[in-house]
Amino acid sequence: MANYVSIQGLADHFKVHKSTAWVWVHAGVIPEDTYIKVHNTYRFDLDRIDAAMLPQHEGKETKDE
Repeated sequence: MANYVSIQGLADHFKVHKSTAWVWVHAGVIPEDTYIKVHNTYRFDLDRIDAAMLPQHEGKETKDE
């Protein structure tokens, strides 16, 4: 089961101010499918956010030539 946190938990996770976390949410930096919104209450799934924000090529070998 997912462990959901508040906006403060999200901000603490990324070591940013709570207002920065809100900017990220409203700008779409935090994908909509990684949190739940009920009225004005948001809860964020940190595992899904971390997975969504990892570079897509991570773990794949690349050729330099």
